[in-house]
Amino acid sequence: MTDRQLITAGIDGSAESLAAADWAAREALLHGLPLHLVHAFDQPSERTHLPEIEVPFHRESGALDRAVLRLSSAHPALGILDEQVTTPPVDALVEAAKSSSLLVLGSRGFGAFAGTLVGSVALAVTARASCPVVLVRACTHPGSEEASKDSAERFGPVVLGLDLEHPCDELIEFAFVAATLHDVPLHVVHTWAVPLVPSAAATDPEASKSRLLTAALAPWRHKHPETQVTQRLVHGLARHHLVKAATEAGLLVIGRRITAGERLGPTAHAAIHHATCPVAVVPHD
Repeated sequence: MTDRQLITAGIDGSAESLAAADWAAREALLHGLPLHLVHAFDQPSERTHLPEIEVPFHRESGALDRAVLRLSSAHPALGILDEQVTTPPVDALVEAAKSSSLLVLGSRGFGAFAGTLVGSVALAVTARASCPVVLVRACTHPGSEEASKDSAERFGPVVLGLDLEHPCDELIEFAFVAATLHDVPLHVVHTWAVPLVPSAAATDPEASKSRLLTAALAPWRHKHPETQVTQRLVHGLARHHLVKAATEAGLLVIGRRITAGERLGPTAHAAIHHATCPVAVVPHD
């Protein structure tokens, strides 16, 4: 993916972060890279003698050790680096992204209570990270080896949402590499909005968009001939069609334009909140 030689996962002790660490561990093995586990927690600057502040910190401070032991047992061949920092989670994870080829975080999706690495923190990190970020939901039985194994065995196709106005190489390459490594098909989806009142002289853009999509994917099809690729052009909002397309997917891949600033657009928000599979957000120019 890049010249960065680590895959990093954020740990906070929640079921979601454990699911993220499991997912990151399998990716690290596939890529032949070490796994970097980061636990960031705001430690009280001084003793407060308030259990509601100090007890959660001491409880969560053991999350990293538990994750290392669990992953070492499940993946003996995996190199694991662990780091615990007492800085705000967003700052710590954005910094960790600078030396990572991939950053993996836990996500609870829409309508759930926010934890240390989910909700606004995960969104803030995703909007600022310099490397691709994958957000992972917890398994039905979080933390169990059986759930992790079952999830790995059921890895579905990779779905790529592609904007033909900005068909950047980083985004396409990420999706092709993911599909190739997991030996699954790649489904590429491009959507466009239809005018509410089309003019009589308007022409259907589908033919030209099909040619553009074929041209954008051609070099990557040549580079990854073993990957089965399907192309789909649909009318409507990207966020609706991508969430639907990701229902049976193993990974949904979408882009984030760096020039748009430190924010996520409506498509990224919809995917993170509503997609049932892991979501990769890839920054690009």
